[in-house]
Amino acid sequence: MFAKVKQLIEEIEAASPKTKDELEQFRIQYLGSKNVIKPLFGEIKNVPNEQKKEYGQFVNQAKETAERKFAELQEALEAAAGDADADLLDLTRPGEPLELGSRHPIATTLNRIVSIFQRMGFTVAEGPDIEDDWHNFTAMNTPEDHPARDMQDTFYLQNSTEMLLRTHTSPVQARVMTSQQPPIRIIAPGRVYRNETISARSHAQFHQVEGLYVDEGVSFADMKQTLMYFAQEMFGTPKIRLRPSYFPFTEPSAEMDVWIGMDNEKNYRLSKGTGWLEILGCGMVDPKVLENCGIDPEKYSGFAFGMGIERQAMRLYDIHDIRLFFENDVRFLKQFSAVI
Repeated sequence: MFAKVKQLIEEIEAASPKTKDELEQFRIQYLGSKNVIKPLFGEIKNVPNEQKKEYGQFVNQAKETAERKFAELQEALEAAAGDADADLLDLTRPGEPLELGSRHPIATTLNRIVSIFQRMGFTVAEGPDIEDDWHNFTAMNTPEDHPARDMQDTFYLQNSTEMLLRTHTSPVQARVMTSQQPPIRIIAPGRVYRNETISARSHAQFHQVEGLYVDEGVSFADMKQTLMYFAQEMFGTPKIRLRPSYFPFTEPSAEMDVWIGMDNEKNYRLSKGTGWLEILGCGMVDPKVLENCGIDPEKYSGFAFGMGIERQAMRLYDIHDIRLFFENDVRFLKQFSAVI
């Protein structure tokens, strides 16, 4: 039996397959499920007891030799194939073109908005997505019984009535006003969260840009001129309309519309037959908000505004379903490959 195993080891060592097919035959013969080494393990019962251990080690040596030989032969064949492929490689051919990606339409729209306000002297301020109730609501003059505090609209952290996912980026304004004195001129972009039904026009998470300007003698006329410049740069139209509205943190408050006209069916549909499209909310900062944040409302005044970035992107790129922004469908995103 020992001589048989020794002969098998010599056969394995002497094997020299030259092709992949021959290597596969080697594998099947010595390492396959029905290989020639396996029956030798069964012969251990016919070996004298004092030689069983030595015999078992000898058979294992045969198996290990087959595994090592197969690995060496496989590596040698692959190296030879690589050399052959290298000989066929034409180094003078042009390289494969790399398909470039593109910025997400939300990022492109946000960068455009930020650029416009930076040219007017606004700086970018940021804050945490997880906020406390004071910065998100109380500092912004939101009464305890205001519907926005209801669990149906706000995502509160589990087992907490104080910590929540911010419902707007107004808390960033509160944090800035409590940490520095005027003049303050900031915009606060970021992701916000509201417990709303997801549909073509609304989503439980979206993006906002809010702005704040506080200084001595800031007036409603300053706000109007600022927003007119934004409309001109963003949409190419200086014609805006301010309609009375209500927000807890501004007084007076207004909704701002831009004139898109009714010269085609799309604009007629977007404006619901009026020619006007609402794009943001704005107003003069309520004195109570300034007081809450440690700023003297007798000395300083200011205005604030806020807009949804998705709404601006939908207007710019004629997108009719907000859900497309969050699905990461490559077919949708590739349409913006030319957008810088």
